[in-house]
Amino acid sequence: MDKIRCPLEEAANTYTELPALLCSDRTFSYREYRNLVCSAAERLKRFGLEEGERVALLLPNDWRYAVAIMALLRVGAIACPLNSRTPPQGLKSLLDRIACQKVITSARQMDRKIFGHRKLFDPGELVDSAGTQQNIWASLEVDLGRPATIIFTSGSLGVPKAVLHSYGSHYYNAKGSNENISLRPGDRWLLALPLYHVGGLSILFRCFLSGAAVVIPEKDEEFQKSLVRYGVTHLSAVPTQLYRLLLEDNDKESYRKLRAVLLGGAAVPQNLIEKGLALGLPLYTSYGLTEMASQVTTTSPDTPSAKRFTSGKALSYRQLRISASGEILVKGETLFKGYLEGDSLELPVDSDGWFATGDLGELDSEGYLTVTGRKDNMFISGGENIQPEEIERVLCEHTAVAQAVVVPVPDTEFGSRPVAFVQTNSGKLKPKELAAFLEERLARYKIPVAFYDWPTTAGLEGMKVSRELLRRIAAQTSIEATSK
Repeated sequence: MDKIRCPLEEAANTYTELPALLCSDRTFSYREYRNLVCSAAERLKRFGLEEGERVALLLPNDWRYAVAIMALLRVGAIACPLNSRTPPQGLKSLLDRIACQKVITSARQMDRKIFGHRKLFDPGELVDSAGTQQNIWASLEVDLGRPATIIFTSGSLGVPKAVLHSYGSHYYNAKGSNENISLRPGDRWLLALPLYHVGGLSILFRCFLSGAAVVIPEKDEEFQKSLVRYGVTHLSAVPTQLYRLLLEDNDKESYRKLRAVLLGGAAVPQNLIEKGLALGLPLYTSYGLTEMASQVTTTSPDTPSAKRFTSGKALSYRQLRISASGEILVKGETLFKGYLEGDSLELPVDSDGWFATGDLGELDSEGYLTVTGRKDNMFISGGENIQPEEIERVLCEHTAVAQAVVVPVPDTEFGSRPVAFVQTNSGKLKPKELAAFLEERLARYKIPVAFYDWPTTAGLEGMKVSRELLRRIAAQTSIEATSK
């Protein structure tokens, strides 16, 4: 693959004194950010880090993380961002699976029981805000084909997969996104997603290519306060974040300056889109996946109103089609290099290079994608196929429902029966009312046999709701109800 001039180097030369990182207590210009990255990269080299080595990052979502991850890419190492909230044994398992021997983490997380013989770097030793001199050795070119990151999938259906991406995957993903959503020098994109998630990491690349600033809010700062405080123009959000914003802010002050709200990470209820559009929010619905470095399709400023509830069209540098069985197939410049397990790399594509996503969808004559569900989620009840997402979409049409997830529970007679976890906009859950609502719109076998309140479980705080966790909760609840 081709080589390009380092995007961060280009940004530092072109947008020298424009803000690159906006934080609560400081602002870094592109020149300062580039120099910090070079300084950290110099130290990593001095500590013996070599090109191609895998280095995990276990850090809070702050400016040091943004410096450290780009320093690793500058050296030519492979950055492996991980969720620091993962339980200790889970972290050890992830590190073992990708044969990662070096970790950048804060001192309080340096638990030798987890890391064993692995070499640990304290970010305080690598990232020094006083490092302002550009390093002579730093390469000004980047090989787009070289391995750059290992990002784990959400694992919402089971074990997370380690996805290996090239630098080019991230570069072309950002380039195609910027061609669709206008992002200009001086714009401000809020980092409301974690950097260990491909949706968060992609924000860095988009901003570097355009001269926009990455806004890094304080930990636990209220969403709407960040938007006002920093004059945010662009926002990436999952549906839950948008729902909370609309619920908590009625005066529109929070989103007055917003020019783009990129929605993804999970199915977006139609009533949420309607509410956002009614308030004048510039919503862009999208479909993406870790294996494609984030977005695959997105709506655009020119999308007709009748198509606003779709996931949009394929962006530049991506291709998409629907298989005979209704599965979404993708390929293109943003496709990953393969799933990593130790030193083994597997890229599951067909003879024409198409990757089967496991998602189901429909593509209309104009190229607009509608995602209808996921193959893994389908289950059989009394001989009938049930696609949970169909029931969830109808549930979310009810004015009292904020979000819903349907999962199967074992049943002696039918094999499985559907149950629903429901988060209401306000007030108590009313199962009889919801059942009556569904009976007017769905076949009887699709009506959940039980409606449960939305759990306050930590496992639901990620980018995607863990269906596996909800299955376990539902099964246990069903057993307890039967035994009474």
